[in-house]
Amino acid sequence: MFIARVIGSVVATKKDPAMVGRKLLLVRPMLVDEAQPDRLRPGANTIVVVDTLGAGVDELVLLCQGSSARQAGGMKTLPVDAVIIGIVDTVDVLNRKIYPAT
Repeated sequence: MFIARVIGSVVATKKDPAMVGRKLLLVRPMLVDEAQPDRLRPGANTIVVVDTLGAGVDELVLLCQGSSARQAGGMKTLPVDAVIIGIVDTVDVLNRKIYPAT
């Protein structure tokens, strides 16, 4: 599992029929900053994910990739590689709440 921030959405009018009606979001994985472990910093890559929970732009989410993504509800037969499986409420690192920022 990874923590990521939703940074946008993806619209594809032509796609595999199994994907019709699936909401696609663009996310950027987040990392604990080694220099400042009390904050998250964005990673370098972006990932297109299937959203089954109704996440929105700028929310922090949990995602699965690879074969684990198809274990999420309703994904077993879909051609997916990444799925949002949770919307993050808080993140604590070394007994400090780093999300939401205090």
